[in-house]
Amino acid sequence: MKKSIEAKVKEFLTYLEDIRGYSDLTIKSYDESLKEALLHIEIIQEDKHLLFNLMPYRIKISSLNPKTISKKLSAIRSFVSYLNDNDTAVIVKADESVKIAKTLPKPISHKHILEALSCGEPIERLVVALFYTLGLRISELASLEISNISDEWVRVVGKGNKQRDIPLLAQTKKLLDEYFSISTQKRFVFEKNGEKLSQNSLRYIIIKVFRRVGLKVTPHQLRHSYASQLLNGSAPIADVSELLGHSSMATTQIYTKLGSALKQQNYNTAHPLCGVGEK
Repeated sequence: MKKSIEAKVKEFLTYLEDIRGYSDLTIKSYDESLKEALLHIEIIQEDKHLLFNLMPYRIKISSLNPKTISKKLSAIRSFVSYLNDNDTAVIVKADESVKIAKTLPKPISHKHILEALSCGEPIERLVVALFYTLGLRISELASLEISNISDEWVRVVGKGNKQRDIPLLAQTKKLLDEYFSISTQKRFVFEKNGEKLSQNSLRYIIIKVFRRVGLKVTPHQLRHSYASQLLNGSAPIADVSELLGHSSMATTQIYTKLGSALKQQNYNTAHPLCGVGEK
């Protein structure tokens, strides 16, 4: 049985090379993953199909990094899909996806944001302030219209054209007024030649202003900073989720994990017994 499957693997690798145009390195990775898997997968011939029971293999690789496991299982799924498309019916058992932990975001400290604000030009200070005090996505800032800004609120059009209202800090409103007094926008807050400023242009502004204080910062990190500051300041997670435009509070919870990680780090640094007995 397995010999015939091994022959199918060779056909699959040829398909990846000749039809899909995969690189030699990628094909080698598929080859190694499938050869390893076939040593442990239980393959059973049933009435009209083959059954691939992955459980023995899942147990074998269970101690590996979740990303590595996911990659190995992905190779098997691709192979099974190829077989099903080429007259070899296969049903897979124990193929549940592996949950890969999200990388914790890295917010920028309030101190460093203030440093960047202090040395920026008017447009740079405003871009930084809007990201940091409104928690916007870069697409939302690029599309932000002047008509959606009042003295105390900003109406943002987010994903799926969903609208949300975000409180406007007095300091940010002052920066907006100062910027509008020296600019000629007609519709969008940031324009160039009558068109809204591109996301790349806004991204470059952030990179440039923080480079002056020796940091490499992305717009999304400022959104992370906004969320983290609110949650660390005891704002209800439901409110923060709504302000960020998240469709689910589960997405917002990653910031609470970040807060816990920072508290642990600070605790380890501050408590006199931390490190006692270590060499």
